[in-house]
Amino acid sequence: MEFYPGFAISSRADDMDFEYGDDVFHPQAEQRTLESIRASLQDPTSNGPAIPYSIVMDVGRIQDKQAMLERNLLFGAVTYAKGTIGKEPVRSQGHIHAVSPSCGSSTCEVYEIWDGEAFIYMQEYGDDDAGNCYAVHAKAGEVVIVPPGWVHATISANAKKPLTFGAWCVRDFGFDYDQVRAHHGIAFFPEVSEGKVIWKRNPHYQSATLHVIEAHDYPQFQLESGKPIYTQFTEDPDRFLFVSQPKRKEKEWEEFHK
Repeated sequence: MEFYPGFAISSRADDMDFEYGDDVFHPQAEQRTLESIRASLQDPTSNGPAIPYSIVMDVGRIQDKQAMLERNLLFGAVTYAKGTIGKEPVRSQGHIHAVSPSCGSSTCEVYEIWDGEAFIYMQEYGDDDAGNCYAVHAKAGEVVIVPPGWVHATISANAKKPLTFGAWCVRDFGFDYDQVRAHHGIAFFPEVSEGKVIWKRNPHYQSATLHVIEAHDYPQFQLESGKPIYTQFTEDPDRFLFVSQPKRKEKEWEEFHK
């Protein structure tokens, strides 16, 4: 892969699965079928890869598992097929993180791109007024944080290449799709036009404002640019406590805009 994740994991494009080192724990990959995500597409009848993406939730080095459990943290990895789904790039459905029983709050997610490039799309609300919406363009090695309570989706930014990324999230995670599905998808649909991703407003929302920006650093969360977020955890296991305990960063979330 273009960026080393910090431990022995790599994606396999031929069967949409992963390979692991001997010191890595992992579950069986969960494959998302095209049929399972049709309801959130701009055109639910679109054709595309039968398996748009595969995900493994709870992966890492065996020696780090106890530290993750103690902090209620989970590391996940996802790989996307190359190509398009109709006019759209391969993407996830879009959801909000449900309230986690462990902290009584919706939680954030910390993404890191390993291979290919992505737009991490996020919108403030799932209501008729989606509020501020951001499409954050991220390349291999770049990090994007999605705040608690925001609708979000991950979108491949290069249809000619597979996309692979990792993310820190809370261990007792849950996904809420209701508001997104009630609006037939996210507030702005991505389309591939002449090799580039453009954005089309979803008419099922009354109002929304889109900002397309580049990935940037997060000094307010004490993250180090260019160093794998998994490695940052092994060096300082408490660094990502704001993921499982988002109230630790209430001020930062209040000031968070992208």
